[in-house]
Amino acid sequence: MIVGLIVACEVAFWVLLAAGLAFRYGLRMPRVGLALLLCEPLLELVLFTVTAIDLRNGAEPDWKHGLAAVYIGFTVGLGHSTIKWADAWVAHRFAGGPPPVKPPRYGTARAVHEWKVAGRWILAAVVAVVLLQAAVWYVGNGQADSLRAWQQRMLWLVGINVVIAGSYTLFPKQRR
Repeated sequence: MIVGLIVACEVAFWVLLAAGLAFRYGLRMPRVGLALLLCEPLLELVLFTVTAIDLRNGAEPDWKHGLAAVYIGFTVGLGHSTIKWADAWVAHRFAGGPPPVKPPRYGTARAVHEWKVAGRWILAAVVAVVLLQAAVWYVGNGQADSLRAWQQRMLWLVGINVVIAGSYTLFPKQRR
């Protein structure tokens, strides 16, 4: 059930995003579009609530519950930037807006950009780790091996993002 709900939340995220942008730009109803975009966090609230109820009703914590926490973390860390990117692209493509800003390609500006991207991924991982830890405390340490495994994966994700952003800082790409 949890995996199906995660898939439904992901599909609903993109449906709400498309509908919000369609109302905002296609139908020239920006308030309705904004209202639809503001409904996005409700998806995570539903997923969080259902996962907590599932655990409270005695479900054995497993990879599905960990995946739900990770999905919520990623939505918190990356959802806003995804919506912002899609909004800029649709505004440019269908409403005569300016072209979306491309990331810098070289030097310090590129390193700063990569650290901002890493920051969003790190925020996603930290939110997931916090939710996973709350679930560990909720169900008790004895049953939490699968949740702890997800925490380790999130720490790897943090490390990978730090290495990538750090590489742009230590070895900045130069114009040729």
